[in-house]
Amino acid sequence: MTNALKGALLSGLVLPGLGQVVLKHYKRGLALMLVVLSGLTVMVVKAAQLALAILENMEMEGGTIDMQAIAEAATRSTATSDSRLFNLGLLVIVVCWVYSVVDAYVIGKKMDASQANQ
Repeated sequence: MTNALKGALLSGLVLPGLGQVVLKHYKRGLALMLVVLSGLTVMVVKAAQLALAILENMEMEGGTIDMQAIAEAATRSTATSDSRLFNLGLLVIVVCWVYSVVDAYVIGKKMDASQANQ
């Protein structure tokens, strides 16, 4: 397997930045990993906070919790500014993911070319 393919697959299928780390571009790989993992952490925390707020609100209203009420409450709550933060985090993660795959492929291609010249 070529370095270009290995780096792109690792960054695309496992974790953005992993391809760079395997190809010995440690700082760039770790920076990408930190950005993506930070974004995922923010998204998970926001989702958990939203879920808890919905359940607490439903409990105050009468105690009965059913799937339809949860779906309606979730739909109402996604119209807030928090959903913009969530969407921005998702956009950052997707951009980093795509950049990571392309960058790892380019780094791998350069490594493959230099190994072929030797």
